[in-house]
Order: sequence, then structure tokens, then C-alpha cells
Amino acid sequence: MSVPAADPRPDSEIERVLAVVAHPDDIDFAASGTVAAWTKAGIEVHYCIVTDGQEGGFEPDRDRSEIPAVRRAEQTTAAEHVGVQDLHFLGYQDGAVEPTAELVRDIVRVIRQVRPQRLITSSPERNWQRLPVSHPDHMATGEATLRAFYPAAGNPYAFPELTEEPWDLNELWLVEHPEVNHYVDITDTIDQKLAALLSHTSQHRDPEWLATHMRQLSQRRATLAGFPTNHYAEPFTVIRL
Repeated sequence: MSVPAADPRPDSEIERVLAVVAHPDDIDFAASGTVAAWTKAGIEVHYCIVTDGQEGGFEPDRDRSEIPAVRRAEQTTAAEHVGVQDLHFLGYQDGAVEPTAELVRDIVRVIRQVRPQRLITSSPERNWQRLPVSHPDHMATGEATLRAFYPAAGNPYAFPELTEEPWDLNELWLVEHPEVNHYVDITDTIDQKLAALLSHTSQHRDPEWLATHMRQLSQRRATLAGFPTNHYAEPFTVIRL
């Protein structure tokens, strides 16, 4: 079944946004240009990072026990480039994420703490056109976040052990979903996006190539969106309850 047409609320109606992703750098690849535009407009954005990215990197001689702290620090620096100060690290094991009741509960807790009007997460569906974006951790995080989005976050009888008040929200933005129905022009924030991405120094063998690739990809997406020449864009699938 095709996704419905996008009907996002005007940004002027949004006070807080929560992004829930599997790994440090996921949000920067997918949506940090949009995040930067929101924070410039005065919207408070929080990140919830499910794992510490323990399986990432390219340095075989590095002490792997250092990686969680390194990746949390890199994500914190990246967030600062796009105006995000509030990060929630859940500490799950990279490469082993499943949409368990425990993960749903932990995401519900963060939703109830942040009380956002807009939620961003990875698609729970595999994208066969761009298979690498459909990392199993991404899909599992997306599925758990959808279960938290509806119905658990607003249900006072879901996870009664939580002390936070239930919170209803009705706007969900998916990244890397097979069917895109909304684009955001990030021309004014592409440099912030690249600065955020390049903050993940432990992950990139060739930062210059990455910056060039991301500019080209963002330009192609702007063309698909029908934006003017030399613009940049990020794609989303927006769902309203």
C-alpha cells in the first residue's frame, strides 16, 4: 500500500522534536540539514541514540573498549554543529538491536520526558534500492519507535513502571523509507550538515570524498523534489495519525 500524501504541521506549530536512531551518525547522514533548519527557527531538538556504535570504525589496532566513549563524544560534537544540546544515549549493543518490549519501553520513557510534537526515526521497511541504509539495527529501531509512537507513549496503561506522564503525538517522519512523500530544502544548512558528518572522525577513511558525495546526493534529491538548480535537499516520509 502506498503511503499517503505528506501533511506535516507547519514548523511554527512545533516546539520540540525527538529523533530516535540506532547509531551515532545515523541522524547526521539522514536529517541533520533539516535539524539545523529547525533549530535555527527556534525548535528544540533532542537525539535518542540506541547503541554506541561499537561495531563501527576502520582502525584494526584500536582498543575496541574505547569506541563507545569515542562515538558518544563524536555525536555530541556533531549535534552542536546543528544546534542540538540534548542527547539521550540508551547504550544498547551495536549489531544486536531488536524491537523488544524493553527497547520500546526505553523509547517511550524518552518520548514522555521530551514531550515532542514531531518524531523522527528510521524506516522499519527494507529499502531495496539503497540496501546499505536498511541496516538491521535501523529497521529494528524504526519498528520499536513506531510501537512507542503508537500506541504506547500516550497509553497510561502501557509500561506502568514508568513514572513519566503519558504523551500523545501524531506526527512521524521516517528516513530512508522506500516511498518518499516530502523533501526539505537544506541549501542554507548543507555546510552544517557536512560539519556534523565530518565530526565522526573515527568512521571516515576519506572525509573529502564523503563531503563531495553527500553534496552530490543532496543535489540529486533537490532535483527530484523540483527545487531550483544548485539546491540541496533531504527526503522524508511523513505520516500523520
